[in-house]
Amino acid sequence: MKNIAVYPGSFDPFTNGHLDILTRAIPFFEVLHVIVAENGSKSTMFSVHERVEMVKDATKNEKNIIVTGFEGLVVDYAKKIKASAIIRGLRAVSDFDYEFQMATLNRRLAPEIETIFFTTRGKYFYISSSMVKDIAKHGSDISAFVTPFVEKKLNEHR
Repeated sequence: MKNIAVYPGSFDPFTNGHLDILTRAIPFFEVLHVIVAENGSKSTMFSVHERVEMVKDATKNEKNIIVTGFEGLVVDYAKKIKASAIIRGLRAVSDFDYEFQMATLNRRLAPEIETIFFTTRGKYFYISSSMVKDIAKHGSDISAFVTPFVEKKLNEHR
């Protein structure tokens, strides 16, 4: 049985903080699925297709990464592909309460799947997709926060 993990998120847009969590998780798994949430209740700047494209571009040199859009419960996707873990990133203490609740709920729905938390490196802890979008909207330099492809896409949306 393969050691498979799922790294879910809205990734609107995919930031260097997201990429850092992903690249740090890669060595622990044979296959890592990045699933881009298609959440109808959440307003996004980019379509699922555009967000998948951003993640694929950022991970084009990584092996054993599968990037796809997904609508539904992450735990259902994880069960379907026989994942052993769900990867989540924690930036600040404020993230922990929500993430702990989700991990506990997912454990109840699928006790065979672990949630593994990666804490963000100090140089990324202040980066959020919302803040990056706001900075880009006002025409400031976002090159330290996102890949060149994502920067281009954000600048096209201004």
